[in-house]
Amino acid sequence: MKFYSTNNPENFVSLKEAVIKGLAPDQGLYMPERVPVMPAEFFQELPFMSFQEMGVEIIRALFKEDLTETQIQVLVAHTLSFPAPLVQVEEGVYSLELFHGPTLAFKDFGARFCSKLMSMLMAKEERLVRVLVATSGDTGSAVANGFYKVPGVEVIILYPKGKVSKLQEKQFTTLGENIHCLEVDGVFDDCQRMVKQAFLDEELNQKMLLTSANSINIARWIPQCLYYFHAWAQLPDKEKKLAVSVPSGNFGNIGAGILAERMGLPIDIFVASTNVNKVVPEFLDSGIFEPMPSLATISNSMDVGNPSNFYRLLDLYGNDEAKLKSKMVGYYFSDEETAEALRKVNTTTGYLMDPHGAVGYLGLKNFLEGKEAEFQGIFLETAHPGKFQSTVEEVLQESIQLPERLQAFLTKEVKSESMGNDFEEFKEYLLAR
Repeated sequence: MKFYSTNNPENFVSLKEAVIKGLAPDQGLYMPERVPVMPAEFFQELPFMSFQEMGVEIIRALFKEDLTETQIQVLVAHTLSFPAPLVQVEEGVYSLELFHGPTLAFKDFGARFCSKLMSMLMAKEERLVRVLVATSGDTGSAVANGFYKVPGVEVIILYPKGKVSKLQEKQFTTLGENIHCLEVDGVFDDCQRMVKQAFLDEELNQKMLLTSANSINIARWIPQCLYYFHAWAQLPDKEKKLAVSVPSGNFGNIGAGILAERMGLPIDIFVASTNVNKVVPEFLDSGIFEPMPSLATISNSMDVGNPSNFYRLLDLYGNDEAKLKSKMVGYYFSDEETAEALRKVNTTTGYLMDPHGAVGYLGLKNFLEGKEAEFQGIFLETAHPGKFQSTVEEVLQESIQLPERLQAFLTKEVKSESMGNDFEEFKEYLLAR
C-alpha cells in the first residue's frame, strides 16, 4: 500500500516513510492510496468474531502488502489487548467504552499500534528516532506509556501549561527514561504549531530523525477504525439505522470512523460533537472552515481551534463537501450544558460519563430527537471519568472512586521543563540534545 499527501495526491510514499515522517513535506496528511471494502461475508461473520480476530482481518486488508502475517498477528494482539464494551445507557442509546486500556483513554489503541509498528519498521535501523507529540491531555499519556522504554526511540511531549488535568499531566510527566516533557506557556494549538514547524525545518531534519505520534500519523490514526467495527458487532439490532456521535477535538477519531464506513461498515450518520471550539460544526452549517484561537473548557482534550484532521474528513469523501455534509452533522455545547448532561444521566440511569463522553451524549441526543423510531445511536466514551476527577466531583457534588491504575500516578513526581511558545526556543532545545 502506498500513501499520498492530502496536499498532493500525485506523490506516493511507502508505509515506512509515511509512518516515520508522520507529516508530509508539503504539510499534508498521509492517506492510503485506496480504501479496501470488506466483503459481505465479513459482516455476516463479524458478530461472532473476537475483537482480535476482527482486527486481524481489517489490518490484513490494509497492510497485507507491507507486513508479514506474523507481524500482523503480533501487531493486532499488542493493540487489542483490552476490551471495548458497548453499554446500553438508555433505550436505543449506547456508550462505547474506550477507556479500559493502560492509561484509561481511547488513544491507548492508536498509541500501542503506533509504537509496535514503528519498532517493526525501524528494527534494522541504527539511528535514534525522536517522536514529537503535542497533547491537550490524553495523547500525551497514551503515547508516553505506549513508547515507554521502547529501544531506539526518544519521545518529546509538548503540553499547554495549566490546561491539562493534574491527573493527565501525572500520567505522562512522571515516567522519565526515554520520555521527556515540555510545559509550554500557551495553548494546544501553539504546541501543535511548534511540532509541525520542527517537521518542516531543514536543519533539524538533516541532523535528526523526527516523527510524530499524534493522530496526524497514520499509525496512530488508522487503527482507531477497529473499535467502530467492534461496536457495530455488539449491537443487538443490526437492522435499525445507526448514528455514531464522536466527541471531537483534532477530529482524528471521527475520521477513523469515516474510514471504517468507507470500508463498508453500515454507519448512516456521524455526529461531530464539540465543546465551544466549534470550527467543524460551524463549517457543516455555513460551508466555511475558519480556524479560531482555542478556548479552555472542562472537556479540555477537545480544546482545539484548528483541527488538523479536518482535511482527512474531506479526503475520505473525495473532497466533496456536499457528500461530507450528507453523512455528518455537528453540534457544540457549553460547559454548563456538558455538566448538566453528566449530572442528569448519572442521576437518572446510574451511568457515569466523563466530560468528553457527555459532549458525545448530548450530540447524539440532539440528533436522535424525533428520529427514535428510525435510528439507534452510539456515543464514544473516550476516557475514564476518574481522569477528570475534580471536574466530575464538582459537577456531581460527591466523590468518585479512582481506579488503582490512576491512583498509582498521583504519588509520582512530575518531571518536565518549562518553555515559551516560540519555535526557535524549541528548535534550540532539540539541537542541544
